[in-house]
Amino acid sequence: MPQPVILKVNPSAVDPAAIQQAADHIRRGGLVAFPTETVYGLAADANNPKAIERLNRVKGRPPEKPYSLHVHSAAQVREYLDQVPPMAQRLMDKFWPGPLTIVLPARTGTLGFRLPQHPVAQAFLQACGTPVVAPSANRSGFPPPTDSKEVLEALGDACECLLDAGPTPLGRESTVVSVVDGRLHILREGAIPAATLEAV
Repeated sequence: MPQPVILKVNPSAVDPAAIQQAADHIRRGGLVAFPTETVYGLAADANNPKAIERLNRVKGRPPEKPYSLHVHSAAQVREYLDQVPPMAQRLMDKFWPGPLTIVLPARTGTLGFRLPQHPVAQAFLQACGTPVVAPSANRSGFPPPTDSKEVLEALGDACECLLDAGPTPLGRESTVVSVVDGRLHILREGAIPAATLEAV
């Protein structure tokens, strides 16, 4: 399999052509590694079962383990929910865009949502024009990559495209919380400390 197409992108002046090229790979069922403010993610079209199946194989992840949706705006979340719980809305207002994944009661069970702060991630997710899942760009059980070199070491030729915007600013995974039945549960403490969330 050929090596991934590497597209260098300046976060301060995002190249629309590079973003569009990466989004085209997603729409064709490919996998794209891209930067967020935390670590590099590995994106796939959430509505393409073959792409998700391949993502599971690349990650070495059991198919029953769910992925969070990456969104480019808070408004997208409302497409999947009857309502946003007040506590979740407070967290979104305070920490989005940013390194917080929020699991919410959706029309079909629960769904996790992440709105990255990185300008390349935001432009890419908007250009895809389809819901995107994006776990960290590594094999399960290994450290998440924080620059393009680590992505290539972790994945090799397992993705079609890599958006290279240099090292990620935070270098630590997002904090994951659930807001169900009016209660806040910290599922994974990451870039945002639990105490900071509980204060809000």
